[in-house]
Amino acid sequence: MGVVLVLASVALGSVVVSSADDRAPVWAARGPLVPGRPLTADDLVRVDVQLGSRAGQYLSAGTGLAPGRFVLREVGEGELVPRVAVGTKEQVGVQPLVLSVDAGSVAALEVGSRVDVYVNPTDPAATGAAKFTGPELALAGVSVAGLPKTGAGLSGGAGGDRPVQVMAPSSRIRDIIGQVDAGARVTLVAVPGGPGGGDQ
Repeated sequence: MGVVLVLASVALGSVVVSSADDRAPVWAARGPLVPGRPLTADDLVRVDVQLGSRAGQYLSAGTGLAPGRFVLREVGEGELVPRVAVGTKEQVGVQPLVLSVDAGSVAALEVGSRVDVYVNPTDPAATGAAKFTGPELALAGVSVAGLPKTGAGLSGGAGGDRPVQVMAPSSRIRDIIGQVDAGARVTLVAVPGGPGGGDQ
């Protein structure tokens, strides 16, 4: 009976060791990863997890991070980094765009938040005080890459406008700059479910 117990114990130990050996070293995001930004080792933390057949879907930490890597899509803090979220500079389809927006729409945002950008163009037919044609969705679900920092905190005081950097599709930047230069107002609306978006 004692021999059977010993053999059973050895078998169980082998299963535990085998299970532990199945863990794969992959990279997780140390903080929010924003599309368009260079990816460095400081942005990542190694974790050993059991992924089975899905291990190939994530960025392996078995070797060092290849040089010249860029973030192609959002990855939240602590999330495993999908291989498809990382690529070369040539694969990046976004550029940083700084928008001046009302302080009220900035207060709840964080770097890594996803926002919809609404542009309210001026009405060229209007006379006297500036009038607007109505807000239009210009960018959907873009990442916040930078926020203002002042002594009063990220959003500064309660009033006025604040500069916010978003990563916008390269094909849309020229049009948005043209509208802003013509006097359009810009409003950011946080996308639910992400940082600063509520409903988490």
